[in-house]
Order: sequence, then C-alpha cells, then structure tokens
Amino acid sequence: MASTNSPMAPPRSFFWSRRIFLTLLTGFVLLPVYVMVSSSLKPLADVTGEFHWLPSEVTVRPYIDIWSTIPLARYFVNSLIVAGAATVCSVVIAVFAAYAVSRYEFRGKRVFTVTVLSTQMFPGILFLLPLFLIYVNIGNATGIALFGSRGGLILTYLTFSLPFSIWMLIGYFDSVPRDLDEAALVDGCGPLGALFRVVVPAAIPGIVAVAVYAFMTAWGEVLFASVMTNDSTRTLAVGLQGYSTLNNVYWNQIMAASLVVSVPVVAGFLLLQRYLVAGLTAGAVK
Repeated sequence: MASTNSPMAPPRSFFWSRRIFLTLLTGFVLLPVYVMVSSSLKPLADVTGEFHWLPSEVTVRPYIDIWSTIPLARYFVNSLIVAGAATVCSVVIAVFAAYAVSRYEFRGKRVFTVTVLSTQMFPGILFLLPLFLIYVNIGNATGIALFGSRGGLILTYLTFSLPFSIWMLIGYFDSVPRDLDEAALVDGCGPLGALFRVVVPAAIPGIVAVAVYAFMTAWGEVLFASVMTNDSTRTLAVGLQGYSTLNNVYWNQIMAASLVVSVPVVAGFLLLQRYLVAGLTAGAVK
C-alpha cells in the first residue's frame, strides 16, 4: 500500500474530499433514522407540533401503546409466517430447478431460462387482477380459500420471488466445478446425493442470498397484501396503516412500530451479511 508521501499516492485533497463526502453521506443516511427514533420517544403533541431536534419530554409510552392501538402482534405473526414460508418454498424449489438447469441439457432449456428472467420485466400490478380472479374462481369451484388466506399470499409472493431465485442460483451453481459432482457420483452418490452432499454445501452463500432476498421481498410487500388479505390475515406492511384514523394520526406510534418491525430484517441482514455479499458476487464470475 503506497504511503501518502509516495509519488504514486493520491493527493492529500483526495483524502479530505473522500472524508467529507463519506461524512455527508453518513449524515444523509442516519438523519431519517434519528428523526424516527426521536419521534418515537416523544408524546403525540410534541410530534404534531413544531419540530424540535431534541425531545422536550422522553417517553417510552408509544412502544407500549403500539400493541393495543392495533393488533400489531397478530400482524407480526402473519408477516413471519408468510415471509418465512415464502422464503423456504422459494429456496427449496429454486435449488432443484437451478441444479437441473445448471447440470443437465434438455429441450427448451434456453426458453425456460429466458422465460424465468423475462418475468422480472413486468410490474407486479399487472398480475394483481389475474391472480385475484384465479383465487376467487378456485375458491368457488373447489372450496379452497386462497383469497384472504395466508396460503394464497404465499403463492402470490412465489410468483415474483421464485423466478429471480432460480435465475440467481443458476449462475451460482454454474460457478461450482462439475468435478465435485463427478467425484460424488464416483463415490456412490446419486444425483440427489451429489446435490445435497456436495453442491449445496459449496453454494451456501448463494442460497443465503436468495433466502434474504425472498424474505425481504415478502416482509415489506404492500400491493398484493393490501388486496389479498383480510382483517385476520393482514400483514405488517398493511397493518401499519391502522395508526392513521379519521380523527388522528399517531405519528409517534407509527415511528415506534416501524422501528420494531424492522428489527428482524436488520438483525438477519447483519448476521448473514458475509454470506449475502459472497452470494451476490461469486456467481457473477465464471
């Protein structure tokens, strides 16, 4: 590494400009977070009144009231079930589909991969009405309640998380040497044994990246959840609207609830950050 006195070292102004830019960028990112935290610790009158950077009165009452103003715990459980199930289904199906595309040649392989990738080009609102009609008709014909149920919402999230998961894992499995599969087959493993004993352990970073993507997509989705759910199956992204009533908007509780519901995503991201970075970058280099 070149020292600052080396002829090849960047000028001193470069280091100062970099520090200034990073400081401004950090402030830009952390400023909304500070406003959320400070607003969540204020009484409602302080939040709706003139804005002050420092709370005139610090209270944790909003963090207590958020659970009774709306059924936040029920929405929290619904989001965990829906996002968790959608993540598991996406990962399991994507592993099998991506392994088949990566390791085997079959008719229509290129058409399949192009079709999977092309589904990401369309906005989600185009699928809202067709899925609504399909779920209603299935319910009328078979009695299986997909509309307004957690299962229907899980299937809905699979329609746009699964194609990206398959496409991403195809690139990652392609980066895993085929010699590993052949060595496993020589040792007596079948195709599934080679997949689970050799390829999957080598592809853990990519699988984790897919799981994080699927979970975050389902956790914060609003459009489909606002239409495909009812009062008993509503998720957090939609349920937070309950803090806004005809008579008042509980801004301090909205800020407190937003911080509480972001804890699982932030904690999971921090715990899996090294796998996520490796999974997003390894598949790009063949």
